[in-house]
Amino acid sequence: MTSFISHTTVDCSDAYALSKWWEKVLDYVENPEDPNLPGHEECPISSRDGSHRVLFIEVPDTKQVKNRIHFDLRPVEGTRDEELARLIELGAKPLDDLRNPDGGGWVTLADPEGNEFCILRSHAELAAASV
Repeated sequence: MTSFISHTTVDCSDAYALSKWWEKVLDYVENPEDPNLPGHEECPISSRDGSHRVLFIEVPDTKQVKNRIHFDLRPVEGTRDEELARLIELGAKPLDDLRNPDGGGWVTLADPEGNEFCILRSHAELAAASV
C-alpha cells in the first residue's frame, strides 16, 4: 500500500488573494464549477492538466518563521532571470540570491504573505550548460 499527494496546502491570511496571485505565477486555474470568491476560507487551484492542486486555507495565525516546505519553481519558457523579473513584477520579494558564477544555484523569494519559494534555471538553461 502507498499514498500519493492529493494537493499541497498553504496556510494564509487571505485565501482568495493568495490563490489569485499563485494562479498568475503558475498559470493554474480554479474549478469553474466551484469558483474561488473573496471571503472564501479555502481556495483551491489546479494545473491546467489537473495533475497538481494547491489549496489555500485561511488560518488565524500569521507566518512566524521559515517555511519547513516550499515550492521550487523552474521556468517553462525563458530563463531563470527573466522569470525572476516577472515574479518580482507580480509582487514577489527577493530574500536571498544563491546564484553561482557558473549559472547554477537559485534565488529565494517570498510571496505576498511571506511564504518562501525558489526559482531555478529552466531545462533549456540546464541543457545548454551541459554541452
